[in-house]
Amino acid sequence: MADDLGDEWWENQPAGAASSPELTEKGHVWEPRRIVPCCMYHTVGGVPGDKWRTMSKLSHWGDISFDGIFHLASDGEGRGDTEMMQQETAPVPALSKKTKQPKECFLVQPKEAKEDATKTRKRRKKITDVLAKSEPKPGTPEDLQKLMKDYYSSNRSVIELEELNLPDSCFLKANDLTHSLSSYLKEICPKWVKLRKNHNEKKSVLMLIICSSALRALELIRSMTAFRGDSKVMKLFAKHIKVQEQVKLLEKRVVHLGVGTPGRIKELIKQGGLNLNPLKFLVFDWNWRDQKLRRMMDIPEIRKEVFELLEMGVLSLCKSESLKLGLF
Repeated sequence: MADDLGDEWWENQPAGAASSPELTEKGHVWEPRRIVPCCMYHTVGGVPGDKWRTMSKLSHWGDISFDGIFHLASDGEGRGDTEMMQQETAPVPALSKKTKQPKECFLVQPKEAKEDATKTRKRRKKITDVLAKSEPKPGTPEDLQKLMKDYYSSNRSVIELEELNLPDSCFLKANDLTHSLSSYLKEICPKWVKLRKNHNEKKSVLMLIICSSALRALELIRSMTAFRGDSKVMKLFAKHIKVQEQVKLLEKRVVHLGVGTPGRIKELIKQGGLNLNPLKFLVFDWNWRDQKLRRMMDIPEIRKEVFELLEMGVLSLCKSESLKLGLF
């Protein structure tokens, strides 16, 4: 509704509407003679007052109510004309941002570039590096004696270490790196044909050749063709062959030569499939090196198994001089 309704519309209104004005709490008269267009005001607590509070002074939006559109006439002050009361709007001050306190500034010196650790750090020498530069030396009985002493020194007394010393008479001539396996075996055992014919015990061998792996055992078997002749050779390693099968083979037939690893030979002795008493020669594949230039006794696992095998009757046979040791 607006002023464009005209005075005629107001004159045609019922008489009771103009004769019964409503009073407010402060004596003001609500006069419905003229409606002020779009004059919306806000009261605090729902009661209008003389002076209107602006929204900028309000702290809670819940106290604000909208009373509508009206025209207010004063009573007894001689104001003839109605005044249009509009809301005093004051711009809400923007929240001031907290001023950041200036921080202290320090001059930071540029860090020196760290040198590459891989370049400055000394490279740890490996056994392959040392052995690649050194000339190969043939093994000697003193090397075996020293290894035994170092191995047992941590858990044996001085008296027990002396008992482990082997007499020099139990050692055969060591390989000087000029022999093949066949030529070396012929040199240390010139009467092999006679020994082979006289051997008829099962579950035993006359000669054991100990090496580091199954592949090396196969190489040794192929390289001893000139020496073995008609001798029966048996593979004594764990690759693709079960212990029970090897025990059955040793029980069925006479075997003259055994080539294998110390771990499987030790297991056969434990299960009673191999008897060491008829053994006459025990040869270590001492000087051969693998791709990493390691000898058999350079590998900790093999070295441990070799010394455990020596304690299973080999040392006692060597001291009785019925068994000879050779380093190929």
